[in-house]
Amino acid sequence: MIVIVRKRVNLLEIISVREKSEYKDMAIEYFQRIWASPASMKVYEDSIESCINSKSPLPQWYLLMSEDKIIGCAGLVTNDFISRMDLYPWVCAVYIEEKQRGNNYGAMLLEKAKYDTRKGGFTNLYLCTDHVGYYEKFGFEHIGTGYHPWGESSRIYSIGV
Repeated sequence: MIVIVRKRVNLLEIISVREKSEYKDMAIEYFQRIWASPASMKVYEDSIESCINSKSPLPQWYLLMSEDKIIGCAGLVTNDFISRMDLYPWVCAVYIEEKQRGNNYGAMLLEKAKYDTRKGGFTNLYLCTDHVGYYEKFGFEHIGTGYHPWGESSRIYSIGV
């Protein structure tokens, strides 16, 4: 007797809001819920809306979708609220839903950001974070410390694309 077991495989897709503007409102709501404070709600709304018709390669906003559900996000921006304005672009707002962590989905978003960084004519990608050990797994190197307008500091990382 032969038994065939079929396991349902989730189809994952990275949505670029710039390329699929019909996801704009969904992206705004998600980024605001995950990342915004009451004072920064408009920052996400305005940046996501403006990326759609921008002639510049930045900003970019991404949703990681599993079927019709958002399970993560990231952005590609000119500055991530950090003092090092001489460095850009920055991958920002990387987030994977807790239940989805451990599946290397963050790497997918980072690869998309790296691809769009190259496509935009840039040679390096930067990020700022307090997570030590995570981004190093993907080839990012710690290059220094940057300072935020609200008085905190973060580690700055770089990777060639």
